[in-house]
Amino acid sequence: MPELRRDPITGRWVIVNVESPLCPSDFHIEPYKWKGEEGCPFCYGNENLTPPEIEAIRLDGSKPNTPGWKVRVVPNKYPALRIEGDLDKRGLRLYDMSNGIGAHEVIIDSPYHYKGLDELEDEEVQFLIKTYRSRSQDLVKDRRFKYILIFKNVGLAAGASLEHGHSQLIALPMVPKNVSEEIRGSTRYISYHERCIFCDIISQELTNDRERIITENEKFIALSPLSARFSFETWILPKEHRTHFMDIKDEEIPYLGKILKEIISKIRKVLFNPPYNYIIHTSPVNSEEPLGYHWHIEIMPKLSRTAGFEWGSGFYVVGTPPEVAAKFLRGEM
Repeated sequence: MPELRRDPITGRWVIVNVESPLCPSDFHIEPYKWKGEEGCPFCYGNENLTPPEIEAIRLDGSKPNTPGWKVRVVPNKYPALRIEGDLDKRGLRLYDMSNGIGAHEVIIDSPYHYKGLDELEDEEVQFLIKTYRSRSQDLVKDRRFKYILIFKNVGLAAGASLEHGHSQLIALPMVPKNVSEEIRGSTRYISYHERCIFCDIISQELTNDRERIITENEKFIALSPLSARFSFETWILPKEHRTHFMDIKDEEIPYLGKILKEIISKIRKVLFNPPYNYIIHTSPVNSEEPLGYHWHIEIMPKLSRTAGFEWGSGFYVVGTPPEVAAKFLRGEM
């Protein structure tokens, strides 16, 4: 019989196939072809094909908008939101509206067109994480912004429009719905238990049978959440309570880089290089800090399509239970 599971943070329910779990080979991932590095705006020597860079890590003293960079940040050529102007919040009877104010940046992970994140050197992944932090710390100075969303799309099915590895950052004038639901749930939990629910999840997973833990190091843990929405969904969380990603310490970055590389490598190996997304969920900015919130990275391989039942009900149907997914990712199956 399938199993219904309730997310202890948001209250969302999922349906988990515990009777006949799907294996990696059961998923049919649509192959995709890219045109290659020719004319890629993110490759070395093509810096003139992007808008002027906002920020870059350069170890050789090279000039902006020239080769020599390790990580490069540019405005999105086709931004979802624009930074210029005023919000101008207004209502039309029961409808709320405002101008599309925000920031939309592209973070080019590395100069290498064909390298996945897990194929970069440890130091190169650390450069990327430091750039995530730096851009967050810069944009939070704009009081119009209430949330800094950092995400990565890999593969056409995951929404990537270019093959060259890159991430995106969007600064929003409001807190997105998915994060708001997590904040409400974690706030209710801490008001009743006087403890962070994410910290309690980490503690329970570590002290029980550890069947959903994939890997860990001194500072971070990676696990398949009990009520995952998607097969092989994986979360990376700091072991110590932390509300904002942008407050990550220099000494923590190597640990995050290692576990992020390890998880992406496992997902690509076990699932035959699937499209995937990862998203950094962090606390809102320029507003009251939710003490019960705990920043984390959510990684979702694109193994199936969301269909009518999911859209209509809000339930997700999960073909591979998290416990089974963790075994595959640990190399035990």
